[in-house]
Amino acid sequence: MLELTDTHCHVNLPEFDQDRSLVLERAREAGVKRLLLPGVDLASSKLAVELAEDHPGVYAAVGVHPHYAHSWNEECSRSLRSLAASPKVVAIGEIGLDYYRNFSPPDQQRAAFKAQLDLAAELELPVVVHQRNSMDDILDTLEAYSQRLPMGLVQRPGVLHAYSGDAQAASSALGKGFYLGVAGPVTFRNANDLRGVLAKVPQESLLIETDSPYMSPAPHRGKRNEPMYVRHIAERLALLFGLDMDHIAQVTSENANHLFRWCNEFADSNLS
Repeated sequence: MLELTDTHCHVNLPEFDQDRSLVLERAREAGVKRLLLPGVDLASSKLAVELAEDHPGVYAAVGVHPHYAHSWNEECSRSLRSLAASPKVVAIGEIGLDYYRNFSPPDQQRAAFKAQLDLAAELELPVVVHQRNSMDDILDTLEAYSQRLPMGLVQRPGVLHAYSGDAQAASSALGKGFYLGVAGPVTFRNANDLRGVLAKVPQESLLIETDSPYMSPAPHRGKRNEPMYVRHIAERLALLFGLDMDHIAQVTSENANHLFRWCNEFADSNLS
């Protein structure tokens, strides 16, 4: 069986409250050996940690999404630091900037983003970065961040999740050591530009993800996304690079292990 890794799925969100255990079981049966649950606020970060601690093969990232940057304060910072003490927390995220929705004012987004980068550097954890209509500010902020990384993060600072930028931005991110997360849009019929960008990225710099319950890949568009569908991302990358699924599954899983360093925690990881 293929051993796949979903590096970004929100099984900790309310959309999965009714069938969370079944979703994890379906992922296991589909060959998803490991998955990462990023938080978007304190409540979802806490649940991500609880689920990770209860399920081998499930890991957590803790953070405040730019939509909720208005909630960022010192108490929030202390709570995230406490949650990050769990050995199942392997990253700080989902953090970043979103100038499309602007559910929080941009200045609050930037302040929360920089504060959480500081926390990641302090704890020597990679970051899971969200960006939408904000690539220039994201790259400027990450450029400054990359200049002060502790040695333990120099080769694994983080990932730009669900990458949708152009080739120039991709080159800039890769030059800073960041991975690019490939999500459902790579399967969309009208995503030729994105596929053209990704085709020029070294396979060793790519991760695959679902961003469940969002961005369902073809042929499941319009339905709730879930981790078992990460195989569709792998299939599209295999086609893009002219390789077989086994190779893409292996390379992207090895990339995830290099970034999150979760390989040795369990001798036999599964999601049940």
